[in-house]
Amino acid sequence: MAAAYRKNASIFKQGDTADAVFYVTRGHVKIVAASAEGRDAVVAVIVAGGFFGEACLVGQGFRATSATAMTDCELVSVERSAFAQLLATEPGFSDIFLAHMLRRAIRSEEDLIDHLFNPSEKRLARALLLLANAANEEGPVPITARISQETLAEMIGTTRSRVSFFMNKFRRHGFIRYGTSLEIYPALLMTVL
Repeated sequence: MAAAYRKNASIFKQGDTADAVFYVTRGHVKIVAASAEGRDAVVAVIVAGGFFGEACLVGQGFRATSATAMTDCELVSVERSAFAQLLATEPGFSDIFLAHMLRRAIRSEEDLIDHLFNPSEKRLARALLLLANAANEEGPVPITARISQETLAEMIGTTRSRVSFFMNKFRRHGFIRYGTSLEIYPALLMTVL
């Protein structure tokens, strides 16, 4: 079933029944885990062409995270049993979904290594490069979703004030440009990594 979500709209909340997989056809969705103490961590940003909510396929009965539209979005939701049927009967689709899951697993492993071994400055540089999907670009690359410093802090496990400090440092060095929008210069920002 196709549905449109406005920016900041809740798609599902942590603890909701997990009964469908979602596919993003337009926009950006953030996946957030909340601790019992009320701290939020952005664990993924899903862009057009990505899936989320797939844990329901392996028996997870309740959502372990929340999903919120970062921009105006268009999503397709597929009920768990219908999705399982697609995987069983459509080998081409199954291959695409398997590739997606492998990329997610690799990205999760890289994120864990990043959090364990890198200081917040390097984590922020990597997050900006990933958001722009621009590791091999030479010129400025815009980040299409407006993303707050608070959200960046939740993504890299630090405070908003640390993100602000490093964003200003990156701007002074010419690695990024921001105001009403954010542009990164990947070749320059890569020097931080």
